[in-house]
Amino acid sequence: MIPPVPDQPDLLFLLHDIARQLRVSGDRRARAHGMTRAQWVILWWLERQPGLSQKELAEIMDVEPITVARLVDRLAGRGMVERRDDPADRRIWRLHLLAPAFPVLEQMRGVRDQVASALASGVAPKALETVRQTLIAMKANIVADLRQRPADLTTSPSQSASPRSVQPRLVRPRAGASRSGASSGTVVAEPVFQQDRP
Repeated sequence: MIPPVPDQPDLLFLLHDIARQLRVSGDRRARAHGMTRAQWVILWWLERQPGLSQKELAEIMDVEPITVARLVDRLAGRGMVERRDDPADRRIWRLHLLAPAFPVLEQMRGVRDQVASALASGVAPKALETVRQTLIAMKANIVADLRQRPADLTTSPSQSASPRSVQPRLVRPRAGASRSGASSGTVVAEPVFQQDRP
């Protein structure tokens, strides 16, 4: 028997659906500016954290490193991003913005303001602040939960590892690729990154 549909949407479904709709909106708006949302995300992160590696960006964006490499190739072809040698590890490139990226970032800020305005339409400022603080608390809760559990979340709570035994999330290397522990030290959650260069 199919259970009845609840009167109110499930919280997890609602959060997921809002994020999905925001991605769809971002895709459309980025295309209108001759780019992709993923390219915008890379520019946004490199403005916040100059010198990220391709592997660090892949971890942040939750995509394969080859995907980031191709996106960076396109941005480099447009003169917006350049790869620089890592002085501590010759296998890694560090990514930096170039002058043509900054007008695009200004466009992105304008688009972000438009999306935020559409999202908040008809919602009282006090309610928006409550939502913001609630989402911050929820994010902290889920991050803490992830740190206390092993990578395989199929185990029952009684089988969960203690915080001391938690292993960082690993990016699985492709066959023949080695792994480098070098990092800029600016990204979150103890990731282990592969090398950037073949």
